[in-house]
Amino acid sequence: MMRAAWYEQLGAAKTVLTISEVDLPELGSGQVRVKVVTSGVNPSDVKQRIGWGGLTMRFPRVIPHNDGSGVIVEVGEGVSRDRIGERVWIYEATLPKGLGTAAEFVTVLSENAIALPDSTSFAEGACLGVPAMTAHHCVFKDGDVTGKTILVTGGAGAVGTYAIQLAKWGNATVITTVSSEKKAEIAKAMGADHVINYKTEDVSAVVKQITNGKGIDRVIEVDFAANLETNLKILKRDGVIATYATDSQATPQVPIYSLIYKNLTVHYVLVYAMSKFAHEQAAIDITTCLQAGVLKHQIAERFPLDRIAEAHELMESGTAIGNIIVEVSS
Repeated sequence: MMRAAWYEQLGAAKTVLTISEVDLPELGSGQVRVKVVTSGVNPSDVKQRIGWGGLTMRFPRVIPHNDGSGVIVEVGEGVSRDRIGERVWIYEATLPKGLGTAAEFVTVLSENAIALPDSTSFAEGACLGVPAMTAHHCVFKDGDVTGKTILVTGGAGAVGTYAIQLAKWGNATVITTVSSEKKAEIAKAMGADHVINYKTEDVSAVVKQITNGKGIDRVIEVDFAANLETNLKILKRDGVIATYATDSQATPQVPIYSLIYKNLTVHYVLVYAMSKFAHEQAAIDITTCLQAGVLKHQIAERFPLDRIAEAHELMESGTAIGNIIVEVSS
């Protein structure tokens, strides 16, 4: 048995989330069992629990959270026993059976448990799955960024902070937008070359000034609908928008010919729909960056498992700056 948080119906966090002893998840061929130290909360975890946009219960019972970190304690058939005792970070834990990392133990495919360098804490490891992999795919989906100018909107957010750092690691010039001085300080600390407060500045005008009128090669976009008009003004011909959300308007109107006239490309990025190759490349590059000590992690707040409902409520509030984590065990 193990202690876990779970729900069997959609609804408000404090209404549907229960914490109790449940059975250990089964260990199958090609899998590893991980003793979870820290579990990461993402917007998709919250949206799934409330049934956002028509989402339904995929399984009779769900232990939430795709991301996490911990130590491998058991391996299934086909997995080297050398992995036992290995520190790892985890991604996409809930996808196969709805049994995620908000529990003392989680079972995932061996390839979904990535070695975590000793220099990276378990709390930091729990931040990597959804945010860092999303950021990596957005930044590098169209290849090398050396010499490119990239705009990261929402540069203090969970995805935004990793997008800034990965783009800088890839030798790009990075401009980012934020909504406050506090967020500007975070974006600067992550390595952004230029930070624009979109609440007080004209983004397109400032971008044109920074780039001497040449514009942007790629945009990593947190809100497609809200920023499309600006992006159309500042993108170069053959430019790219890689967007992973459009929360201001779920069904935005798209001025198709404005994109056509510049030969623009729009990528819609969902980490759970990324190919196996994309996940593998993201894991390789993220690991390289962790080993080199070039990734910083912005943790907004930590909660014990008993307060998981509060962690979900904070995520729903939209006020957290950075990642929200749940500490499961020491």
